[in-house]
Amino acid sequence: CLGGLLPTLWFLGLLLIFLLSTLIMRLCQRLSSTAVIEVKMKKLSTIEINGKDVFDFLQNQLTNDLKKLELLPKILAAWCNPKGRVIWTGEVLSNNSNYKLIVPADLAKKIVQRLMIFRFRARVEFKIIDEGMIENSADLIYRGQPAIDSRQTEKYTPHMLNLDLINAIDFNKGCYPGQEVIARIHYKGLTKRRTFRFKSESKATVGDKISYNGQNIGDILNAFNNDLLAVIPSDMANKELSVNDSKLKLIDLPYFKDSKKINYL
Repeated sequence: CLGGLLPTLWFLGLLLIFLLSTLIMRLCQRLSSTAVIEVKMKKLSTIEINGKDVFDFLQNQLTNDLKKLELLPKILAAWCNPKGRVIWTGEVLSNNSNYKLIVPADLAKKIVQRLMIFRFRARVEFKIIDEGMIENSADLIYRGQPAIDSRQTEKYTPHMLNLDLINAIDFNKGCYPGQEVIARIHYKGLTKRRTFRFKSESKATVGDKISYNGQNIGDILNAFNNDLLAVIPSDMANKELSVNDSKLKLIDLPYFKDSKKINYL
């Protein structure tokens, strides 16, 4: 009797192994596909800028003072349009007479094309380099450092992104695109919106709307799982806010404690 069952048991065993193998393979393919999407969304490029006039050229374009790179390995800065809206913000590095801008990959080509408009007779050259860098969204959100890509470029002022609080703007340097608008906002305290950090009850997505009593009051700027940065009116930060019907919990950003410019209590 047992001998007659062996072929059946052997067949069922093979069938079970086949089904488990198929299930595992499909799960791996799905995880791999998800990972590719995440990496693609966070990919960074380097714009290398060099030439005889590179310092003067960049000094007249960026919000921060490049002279700081004589003492620091890197600085934060932004490049704005004439209306004072941020085209790009991120790290600037210097290597001898070369400068590097770390930018979202989906903005790199646009930034170079726009910079070339301002080149005129300046002897500078641009090169986009793909070094396989990936943005650490979780760390940026924890530090309250905003990151914008093609979905948010030219949408916010530097003050809305807290760039004045994270040393990405030098208000004592010379002119740059949008400088007059940015200085007026800064010295007259005209900004009504800021970037705040929240924890959501469920996973959030960049671009989702922040709501209060059913009214949209802002947008998610950066998100990593349930952790997010959002641009909202400063006087709404302590209200009972939500995103996609999920409640939000306000998380203090480290630089808010040292600033007298932010009042959201």
